[in-house]
Amino acid sequence: MKKKAIISVSSKQVDNEIIEVVTPGNFYRKDDSYYAVYEETELSGMEGTTTTLRIKDNKFSLIRMGSTSTKMDFNKDKGSVSIYKTPYGTVELKIETSKLNINVNEAGGDVFVNYSMSAAGQAPQNTQLKINIKTQD
Repeated sequence: MKKKAIISVSSKQVDNEIIEVVTPGNFYRKDDSYYAVYEETELSGMEGTTTTLRIKDNKFSLIRMGSTSTKMDFNKDKGSVSIYKTPYGTVELKIETSKLNINVNEAGGDVFVNYSMSAAGQAPQNTQLKINIKTQD
């Protein structure tokens, strides 16, 4: 059953400010995964995009569909490759996840990911992603 939720996503790269988005969305469980779904806004620069967070026991995926499209997989101590499509072109991203903490249940919860990401031969950028999901009755 879908529940209304407040979804907070904050991202911090080394030597940069924290970028935080707090938005209403939906939260539900399907099969062996939890899903948090929200619409991006003009503020994020991805207006017209739906973001889905798929949360499993030891795996986290960020899926965007719309004006920006990608599927980024985060598995502890594993690498992955993602294709990031924007209105300005397509970029291949390499992701190395060093830390993944998931504490989510029917009422919501938290996800923490520490990862390095590099695009098209650029030097990797270390990023910390914190997600909090609060369901509303």
